Amino acid sequence: MPLSLSRASCLLVGGLLLVLGVAASPVFAQAPMQLPRLDGPITLDGRSTEPAWQAVEPLPLTMYQPTHEGGIRERTEIRIAYDDEHLYVSGRLYDENPEGIRANSLYRDRYSGDDTFAVILDTFNDDETALWFFTTPTGVRFDMAVSNDAEGGFGETVNSNWDAFWSAETVQTDEGWFAELRIPLSSLGFQSDDDRVTMGLSTYRYIARRNERYVFPNIPPNWRLGFAKPSQMRTVTLRNVASERPVYVTPYVLGGVDQQARLEADDTGYRQERDITREIGGDLRYDITNNLTLDLTANTDFAQVEADPQRVNLTRFSLFFPEKRRFFQERASTFAFNTGGNDRLFNSRRIGLVDGTPVRIYGGARLVGRVGDWDVGVLNMQTAAAEERGVPAENFGVARMRRRVFNPTSYAGGIVTTRLGRDGSYNVGYGLDGVFRVVGDEYLTVKGAQTVDRALVRADGFDPGASTLGLVRWERRRTDGLHYRGTVTRAGADYRPDVGFITRRDFTEVNGRVAYGWFPPNASSLRKVTPEASGAVALRNDDGSVQSARVEHEWGIEFNDGRTLEADAEVRVEDLRRSLSFPEATTVPAGRYTFGSVGVRHQPPEGRLLRTEASTSVGSFFDGWRWQGEVSPTWNLSRHLELGGTYQVNLVRFPDRNRRFTAHVARARARVALNTKVSTNAFLQYNSAASVATADVRFRYNFGQGNDLWIVYNERLNRDRTRATPILPRTGARSVLLKYTYTFQW
Repeated sequence: MPLSLSRASCLLVGGLLLVLGVAASPVFAQAPMQLPRLDGPITLDGRSTEPAWQAVEPLPLTMYQPTHEGGIRERTEIRIAYDDEHLYVSGRLYDENPEGIRANSLYRDRYSGDDTFAVILDTFNDDETALWFFTTPTGVRFDMAVSNDAEGGFGETVNSNWDAFWSAETVQTDEGWFAELRIPLSSLGFQSDDDRVTMGLSTYRYIARRNERYVFPNIPPNWRLGFAKPSQMRTVTLRNVASERPVYVTPYVLGGVDQQARLEADDTGYRQERDITREIGGDLRYDITNNLTLDLTANTDFAQVEADPQRVNLTRFSLFFPEKRRFFQERASTFAFNTGGNDRLFNSRRIGLVDGTPVRIYGGARLVGRVGDWDVGVLNMQTAAAEERGVPAENFGVARMRRRVFNPTSYAGGIVTTRLGRDGSYNVGYGLDGVFRVVGDEYLTVKGAQTVDRALVRADGFDPGASTLGLVRWERRRTDGLHYRGTVTRAGADYRPDVGFITRRDFTEVNGRVAYGWFPPNASSLRKVTPEASGAVALRNDDGSVQSARVEHEWGIEFNDGRTLEADAEVRVEDLRRSLSFPEATTVPAGRYTFGSVGVRHQPPEGRLLRTEASTSVGSFFDGWRWQGEVSPTWNLSRHLELGGTYQVNLVRFPDRNRRFTAHVARARARVALNTKVSTNAFLQYNSAASVATADVRFRYNFGQGNDLWIVYNERLNRDRTRATPILPRTGARSVLLKYTYTFQW
């Protein structure tokens, strides 16, 4: 029988949507602040001493942390202005103790507990997305993209893999450090209304050794990333600007040697096959309008992308890895259609990757930006066949549209995804979603999606209920005081988004979280204390039985110096209808298990040159027990050299069945930077569960914006060669590649 939400639930949701336009209170808005236009030339040298800068008034700043409105302890002058082609931001960041300034690294896009100076721009003024630019005393540049109004923290709503064309210069003196950012208006998508452009803006200075952040505007710390929250930014305007719409063409040449171990035809051993790689390709980028960008790619290559971290999977679900490839980063949040946790209707890692192994991408196109009131994203990519893996040549497509409704922080939209194989296979997904601010910080999220797959279309016709997912969520979006979230999700047995990612099928899940954020008085050494309780239960749709359940209680403590301490206790229920496989040929028999654990995690202040994150947990595990420990040290020996790594061990024992395994994962990393242009990143890993050791070494010479030379060395070694028959080769794969890119601008 088709599965659907109950009639009462549908009426409730429909009634809520009907009254949203009346019930939603408007967001308080100040009159927009007119940014000043520079009245003279600027030399980008970090010093900001030109008369044109002195004519610009500094912004009024407020301490954001550790104590909100606690007073500005170090003299700070932040100015922002613009001319016909660029947005300029200057920071005169004085320090009474210049020896205490943290400038730990010269490595591009690497934050190592440094002091920072930043500007964050909601360029579409949509209270939803923003572009984040910041630099350090060494002149290292960072750029990131913010989505979903910064709800969820760095891992969920801040994309650190996004890159743009812009410049930064810094200088240090015995008075402090000074910085200038120059951001081309052509790097910022924006809407213009006649002669006026409206954006949201926030800016800050961070002093690492004291965990102090001075911000503009005066945003209270009521949200996890409040200072980067688009809906809380100051509205600013620019007049009589129309950015140039340059064309960027970035060809690449790639050459090298690739060696793979191949199984002999008679299955008696392996042979090493060596291929000479010679590739050319490239990308083209054109801003059709100020807020609509077209990207084309041909013979797409991602040789310089870092390998995924090795992990040991001790769950019943597939592991999720985030997208790192640059082509898929531009306004990636436009394509987001998340359905809980890591589940999503569209996951760009499905394109050009099969089980983590690259498949040739012939090329594709992406159109992303804003048309009128609509956010628009269209993506189409064509991949080659991977015959050795049984994968045909495929075409991937996604189209996404959404717009504001009712108030500035509510939106509704839709999405369509397609995966079409040359062998006649197809998978189509489509959905509608909306996030509605009902009143205050109360939000309602409603999502519905459906998939059609050739392999699942039954002879007696298409079952829409079995191919559908529905989600309803109510939440209070704050981190101070009482805040909460409750979600109900239901998916049918045939819901299968092959361009997405899912962990379960044919289930109904209810999960919730209640927390209370408390800021102690100023005299306390604590900045914030957050106790919370959460739980979830996932039921099988066929008989209503419990598939998984969880109850957890956690305390989070943040100290004024930036340290954090977390402690939690958890009880889980897992009902297995099939045995579960773990490393070293260890299995857990089918059955129902109840087990629990306690754990603690400590994160040191960011500004220390030597800092170590550590966590541990212990408790029962199915019909046995488990202890996990992890340490992640980072040591900045100088701004030219950073050493770091992670070591994790899992001891799992099933004494009643006399079964056991110990899984080790070790990651070691060295970042070497001669200056901000020349660097090397060596990433070594070992996974005892997979009996694999890997090396990923990347040398980069960044001659200028869009002009890079890469030398990449990768190797995979089999540590336990006797785990399979025939005996595995010592070297599973090895490659040495040289790649050069150059960006032409017209």
